[in-house]
Amino acid sequence: MVTYGFHPEALMENTGWLREKTGSCPVAPPLFHSGMSLPYRIATLLYCFNERDEILLLERAHEPNRGMWSPCGGKLRTEIGESPYACACREAREEMGLRLEPADLRLTGLVSEHGYLGQSHWLMFLFEVKKRLTALPPPHREGSFRFFAREELAGIPLPKTDIESIWPWFWEHRGGFFAAHCHCYPDGRNEWVLEESRHAH
Repeated sequence: MVTYGFHPEALMENTGWLREKTGSCPVAPPLFHSGMSLPYRIATLLYCFNERDEILLLERAHEPNRGMWSPCGGKLRTEIGESPYACACREAREEMGLRLEPADLRLTGLVSEHGYLGQSHWLMFLFEVKKRLTALPPPHREGSFRFFAREELAGIPLPKTDIESIWPWFWEHRGGFFAAHCHCYPDGRNEWVLEESRHAH
């Protein structure tokens, strides 16, 4: 398996995937062990809000998820050992012109996806930005931005995995933390496991 400097075995050990004997955590679906070789990509997503608590989304101009709305973000530069927090700050600067420090971020979710679109495995760090935005960022090469009220999300194109679980769990755990794994099957089915859930106090 191509890992781009990332070792999923270590992650599985830390998150409990290898604790099959204890029964304390679900065992990864059999396809994970079938020898399917896909790149493992690591990314950050930035959940930004304005003073009206509307969420900033990007209508993506490129694959994956072209034509759909999602939080902005991007892949870690694993070749230089970039941290998820550093990646999130860099993406905020590059895509929104927003200068952030790690202290401006709250890690709300950790989502892994096995075989997304049959093209790659993903590990995504979901950060809520503590600073409230006062203006809409200008269009970017990755797409155009728009603010949405929470109830408006049901009427816009969103990635299937976002609709199924990521958005519901984000809203449920806002101010807290969740970790989840999605096994994406070739027939379009997704099998989700909520691996950790801590609600805001």
